[in-house]
Amino acid sequence: MARTALILGRGKSGEAAAAELRKAGYSVAFAENVDLVVASPGVPVKSELQLGVERLKARGVKLLAVTGSKGKSSVVKLVAEALGLAGRKAVACGNYGLPVCAVGDCDWAVVEVSSFQLETTALGPDAFEAAAILNLQDDHLDRHGSRAVYHALKRRLLGMTPHGILAEDLPPSPLAQGSYFDNPVLAANGAAAVALLRAAGVPDGTIRRAFAGFEPLPHRMCRVCEREGVVYVDDSKATSVAALAAGVRMAGGRVRLIAGGLPKGDDPRAACAALAGRVEKAYLVGTCAATFAAAWAGTIACEVCGTLEKAVSAARREACAGETVLLSPGAASFDQFNGFGERGERFADLVQKEGKKT
Repeated sequence: MARTALILGRGKSGEAAAAELRKAGYSVAFAENVDLVVASPGVPVKSELQLGVERLKARGVKLLAVTGSKGKSSVVKLVAEALGLAGRKAVACGNYGLPVCAVGDCDWAVVEVSSFQLETTALGPDAFEAAAILNLQDDHLDRHGSRAVYHALKRRLLGMTPHGILAEDLPPSPLAQGSYFDNPVLAANGAAAVALLRAAGVPDGTIRRAFAGFEPLPHRMCRVCEREGVVYVDDSKATSVAALAAGVRMAGGRVRLIAGGLPKGDDPRAACAALAGRVEKAYLVGTCAATFAAAWAGTIACEVCGTLEKAVSAARREACAGETVLLSPGAASFDQFNGFGERGERFADLVQKEGKKT
């Protein structure tokens, strides 16, 4: 009897899942622009993540998983690179890299797992050789409704592995010394990467080499340039208030902060402790500019600029040598851009253009 699978969404993950299902003999139908799904109790529901993990395990591939609120992609990249240095054929996939269903020939798959994926994923206790939760902050509350629900979804990952790792329980690792992860904000993420790699049998010497050679991903505390003693840093990937606070702490020194965008339901007041004494002034853009200004009014000086163009111009005009102009929005980008990448690239372009005016 012919079997039919319905796939919601025709992006990269949907197409990758369709290819796997066709190999298994399914006839595939797509539905797009769907706002709500109500499934009959007799119809099994699987995420692309679950389908892909099941297929990889059937092929003998070993899997590691990473979730958390900030820093997942960087840890996945580092772990995959370290496995490669150890002579393993490793692929980064999931919410970073390839869809899990699109992973080809490999020995190991390092999977970035999001809370959205975990909503519809049910895997057994040995799905992953090891899995790490990097941190649990407030994020995606516009989707999940509350911190409790969001955190509970993240913790579901621990039930899919015999070797669960909580980064908050780990001391900083000396293997990360001198690397991108060698700072108070990212040290726990580095320690979690070490724990994952040791669980995979990678020697410490190889792990140290991977840290030493690690190149950060774009739009994550990336230095754009320095002009007249002012450093410009792109942290456009900081799409939550907690990530914004972490970016301010990492920047060090006095900061001119460009923030705002499309809110995700988290409380901007949660950043006040990080802003106080560090941020000289905030230049606010996007849908939540006025909300951020009201929340921070008693902590730092704020200016509602509206657009990134106006914010960069104002920050550059007022910044003094020794300060950092930091784009760390604390909000999504979709009110004014197609994604955080486009927002970060626009920031870099504006900084370069502003510099040419002098």
